[in-house]
Amino acid sequence: MVEWKISPGLTGYEEALATMEARVGAIASGDLPELVWLLEHPPLYTAGTSSRREDLIDPDRFPVHEARRGGQYTYHGPGQRVVYVLLDVGARGRDVRAFVRQLEDWVIAVLGEFNVRGELRDGRVGVWVTRDDKPLTASGEPPDEKIAAIGVRLRKWISFHGISINVEPDLEHFSGIVPCGITQHGVTSLVDLGLPVTMEDVDVALRRCFDGIFSG
Repeated sequence: MVEWKISPGLTGYEEALATMEARVGAIASGDLPELVWLLEHPPLYTAGTSSRREDLIDPDRFPVHEARRGGQYTYHGPGQRVVYVLLDVGARGRDVRAFVRQLEDWVIAVLGEFNVRGELRDGRVGVWVTRDDKPLTASGEPPDEKIAAIGVRLRKWISFHGISINVEPDLEHFSGIVPCGITQHGVTSLVDLGLPVTMEDVDVALRRCFDGIFSG
């Protein structure tokens, strides 16, 4: 059984990190079940293990936390559903690449619940949408915008960190960093796409799509 937890309000990043670290140990020892934890953070930036200092454009804008996960700089804040995924990858095949692909497929399935086509892009982490409603780029293509980020870490084959889906965050807050080191593309959200989607709607979709991805 996988436990699901939804935290109300805003959860501090250091608190979340400490909770995840403790839970990973408990899952590895068999004392507690796997966990999917849904929350929102106050505005902050996180630095992954591949982050470059020059990508932190405005270091004094929000607190910056060392995330100790893969990836580069990301933003978290109100209106963004953060999903910390603490699963036993060792018991699920020990294939890290396949596990990351499951996370991507999960996000894409959730977006599909709202008739949004999420896509992957070679060389770019996360899930993207094509903005057919915006002017074409200089290359004559519709612009791509990122709607979800993915970054995980494993310890004793237990995953932690996870994914974030932009529901209705302040997109201007992303301007203090180069999100995931990518400069040529923007960031969007479900509400920015014109959809009247609430956090509760996304939570229902996350739960509904989970088993079809992770129970196989």
